[in-house]
Parts: sequence; structure tokens; C-alpha cells
Amino acid sequence: MKFALFASLIASASAFAPAASTKASTALKVNELELGNTAPLGVYDPLGWLDSEPEAFERRRAVERKHGRIAMAAVVGTIVHNNDIEFDGYLSPSNNLKFSDIPNGVDGIRAIPTQGLLQILFFFALVELAWMPASQYDGDYGVGWFGKNIKDPEEKARKLNAELNNGRAAMLGIMGNMVAEVLTGQTMAEQYAAGHFSPFGDGEGVF
Repeated sequence: MKFALFASLIASASAFAPAASTKASTALKVNELELGNTAPLGVYDPLGWLDSEPEAFERRRAVERKHGRIAMAAVVGTIVHNNDIEFDGYLSPSNNLKFSDIPNGVDGIRAIPTQGLLQILFFFALVELAWMPASQYDGDYGVGWFGKNIKDPEEKARKLNAELNNGRAAMLGIMGNMVAEVLTGQTMAEQYAAGHFSPFGDGEGVF
């Protein structure tokens, strides 16, 4: 198990390694290619999408951006919920289920009634298809930086790059949190309270 986890971490890290050479010719717009291509990692394009499938690369960059946004929201939600900060009142009055009754961690989703899960699914289907469509590759849905439309292209590119990189970190962070919780049987708050900072140890300190 330890070896498998170590191997998966190495594989994940290799995905962020710089490519030996950056592809020069591409049908992508220059500003779109530059987004996400930040030093010192550069472009990682082992399948050659920049040359052979520029449309596929652009779509995957858009998917990465959106998944990063979801992961950032998930990390914040995990931290908030693990600190027992919850809405007042009932999640499901008919089931006498309060928001505070939902357990922390990945098991919380199992406590949500089926109708509630369907509402979440339909809401995000609406977001994906109409409000913030996945087909809009630039990811600019008119809300800008906390509602401010950024006019300066350099400032906008810097903030978009920061968003992409923070989203990448968040995707690894929320996945690592879920894996550690499944391995240890403890939520984030329980692991910190017990001093259990590593899934490879016995809960006594770091290792």
C-alpha cells in the first residue's frame, strides 16, 4: 500500500514536470497557450495535442480550469465543514435532518437524501449547460475578479495563471484529503487533533 501510494505521488508529480521542448507551431491563440504555461514547469504535452489537436488541447485546458475552480471550492468547503461551521436549520424538514446532522468528511454525502442529491445534480447541470457553459473555453463568464472586469491584459493573464495554478494545487489537495481520510478513517480535523499528519504512520506524530 505504501509503495502504491508513493508511486502514485511520483506519477502525479511527473505530470507537472517541464517538457523537453515547447511546441512552437500551434493553432491555438497565443494568449490561450501562455495561460497555464508558467515557469519553471513550462508546457507538458506528451501526446502532442498542441500540434495535432489544438482544439482538444484548448478544451482540456478549459476543463482543467473548471475542475480547478470546483476543487478550490471543495477545499474551502472541507475546511469550513471540518470546523463545524454549518447553516442553521434543516437540510430536509420532511426527514427531520438538520445541516448539523451531516457528518464531516467524505461520508457526509451518504447522509444527504436522494432528492437532495438530485437537486444538486440538476443545479450543476443548469450551470454547466446554460449559465457557465463548458463550451466557453476562455472561462470568462462575465463576473471578472469578484465582479470587476479586468481591462489590463497583463493583469488579467497574471490572475488567470494564478487561478490555474491554485486550481491545480486544490485538485491535488482535495484528492489527498479524501485519500488520507479513507486510509486513516479520520477527517481532516480529527487527524490534526490527533497529530496524525501522515497516512503512513500510526497516528503518533508525523511518521
